[in-house]
Amino acid sequence: MNEQQKTPASHDDTMQISTFTLDGTLCGIDIVLVQEINGDLSFTPVPLSEDYVLGVMNLRGQIVTVIDQSRKIGFAPVKITPESRVIIVRSGGESIGVVVDQVKEVVTLDRKAITKPPSNIKGSQGKFFSGVFQTERHELLALLDIDEIL
Repeated sequence: MNEQQKTPASHDDTMQISTFTLDGTLCGIDIVLVQEINGDLSFTPVPLSEDYVLGVMNLRGQIVTVIDQSRKIGFAPVKITPESRVIIVRSGGESIGVVVDQVKEVVTLDRKAITKPPSNIKGSQGKFFSGVFQTERHELLALLDIDEIL
């Protein structure tokens, strides 16, 4: 199966990854964790919160904490641009918004082709990554461990 074929994964040996960029790095998370991708970048700041917490947003009546995962994992803080998006993920029974520089595409990849992440990726701690994958375009795709980040 082609790694970037955009049909639903039907076998345990493949997974679909939502890809995006963070500080110039191609990253991705398992699509089953993604609740939605949102273009609303208006947050209400939360006083005395951690520096990676950008604020909260109202998502159809649900209050969602929005974080700068770039800052959390050791990359440069996110710069909000017209291409920025909030990916709403489910973790620990709640929804969390993570800001990304730009959303790319959903790719299907073979789980066997995922390798262990290096101890650091672009200066960040390797514990925030579940693996790496080389795409057909010879780009390194870093798979984020959302539970570790959150």
